[in-house]
Amino acid sequence: MRSLLTRARAAVTDLHDEDRGDVPGWVLITLMTAGLVVLIWALAGPALSGLFEQAISRVSGF
Repeated sequence: MRSLLTRARAAVTDLHDEDRGDVPGWVLITLMTAGLVVLIWALAGPALSGLFEQAISRVSGF
């Protein structure tokens, strides 16, 4: 029984030690999401700005 407990503890320790030193997945997801937002904003920003100005001028025209 003791050897089973020892092996189980060693397996859990090995699993825990494998992740040390790696960048957590949530950090990579956050950075990639921020990169996509910046890219989309850079591409669509001028078009959205023009659309907004056009809508304001139409409302102000009344």
